[in-house]
Amino acid sequence: MKIENTSAARLDAVFTAQKRCFRTGATLDPAFRKKQLRALLQALEAHEQALADALWQDLHKSYEEAYLTEISLVKAEIRSAIRHTARWARRERKATPVTIFGSRSYVVKEPLGTALIVSPWNYPVQLLLNPLVGALSAGCTAVLKPSPYVPNVSLAIEKMIRSAFSEDYVAVVQGNREVNKQLFAQPYDLIFFTGSPALARSVAAAAAPNLTPLVLELGGKSPCIIGRDADIKLAAKRIAWGKTLNAGQTCIAPDYLLVHPDVKEAFIAAFGEAVRQLHGDDIKTQKHYVRMVSDKAFERVSGYLGEGKVRYGGRTDAAERFIEPTLLEGMAPDAGVLNTEIFGPVFPIVTLDDPSRSFEDQVADYVNDREKPLALYYFGKESEGWSIVRRTSSGGCCINDTIMHIVNPNVPFGGVGNSGMGRYHGRESFEAFTHRRAVIATPTWFDLPFRYMPYKLFGLVKRMV
Repeated sequence: MKIENTSAARLDAVFTAQKRCFRTGATLDPAFRKKQLRALLQALEAHEQALADALWQDLHKSYEEAYLTEISLVKAEIRSAIRHTARWARRERKATPVTIFGSRSYVVKEPLGTALIVSPWNYPVQLLLNPLVGALSAGCTAVLKPSPYVPNVSLAIEKMIRSAFSEDYVAVVQGNREVNKQLFAQPYDLIFFTGSPALARSVAAAAAPNLTPLVLELGGKSPCIIGRDADIKLAAKRIAWGKTLNAGQTCIAPDYLLVHPDVKEAFIAAFGEAVRQLHGDDIKTQKHYVRMVSDKAFERVSGYLGEGKVRYGGRTDAAERFIEPTLLEGMAPDAGVLNTEIFGPVFPIVTLDDPSRSFEDQVADYVNDREKPLALYYFGKESEGWSIVRRTSSGGCCINDTIMHIVNPNVPFGGVGNSGMGRYHGRESFEAFTHRRAVIATPTWFDLPFRYMPYKLFGLVKRMV
């Protein structure tokens, strides 16, 4: 199946209609926003099976995994927004300094306007609809652009959105990067883009002429660190789960391993056993193991297998786009597997064995010598994990776990540096689509004289400020 590009004329018409809709002021009422969020929840529930079927067709993603990693997260986000939108939208009273005595100070939350949300193919439901929840709760209109690499999902989402919303409020447009270029050139009030750092640079360049604000949710090479004191069996289980989830096609998947040399062999054995426990004796036959999204992705990721020595796994099947979870070691420093985000189930092991330096020092230097990742994972004593957190930077982090920081709506999700800018989830989603507007309300029944020329009370004012 191939997605057809939405015409340039329709892109312009949708953009114009949404601008007109926003200017009516209908989206400003929190009651209206909550009603639309309920409509989105109802549509998601009505189309849940169709979305799950499409995820199976495009990615070989089982219903269970589709529900846990996509649909359930969106439902939770919607329900949270329904509960809290009215409170989030209230104006906030702020303290007022003595220099403007008598005035009252506020922060008013106003929607940015018409938003463009562009999502990738790896979690095509969650990564498109969770930002939409933020847009609706903030009072924005939204144009959604799903990925053409998962055509069944993209068409199922379009059908779902059309069932719930008029096009001048929420619309879905389809197509390839040519459509993206046309969209990015339009003067949206916000572009929310999830994808690779390389593509994000082109998005930023296209948005620059209009000074369009951006939220960029990207990726990078997220390190997974295993200290000498780690619970190896539990670490292997949680790491194998995080790496095989969606076959490693996850922006926050552990990308490479930094393993203390004293526990490396024990970890390799435990990782293989953990994969067998999770997926059975033959992972290829198991319904819960996802395939590469395309032949191109299969060729790229399977090509990494020749860059090092296979310590576990290594089987592939091009016809099914199947790659077995694989541990590699012995790579050259300039190997692609060590310098490009893998986005697949290949897992390079980097050996840090300088006897003159502590493992912690070597880890910190290795991570800090590279671009800031979207996630960082540490297994071992919690105190040592906090030390690594203090000495490094990443979008998010788990100590003795992987992936799970994305689950908590009460903490922000987002990148830093090369892994992104801006954040969302929970209240952060509302804030991402909101302008915090300062308002000072000054009385007219008296007027402080010291601010006016010729500053007769300057001596007094100088002491006050």
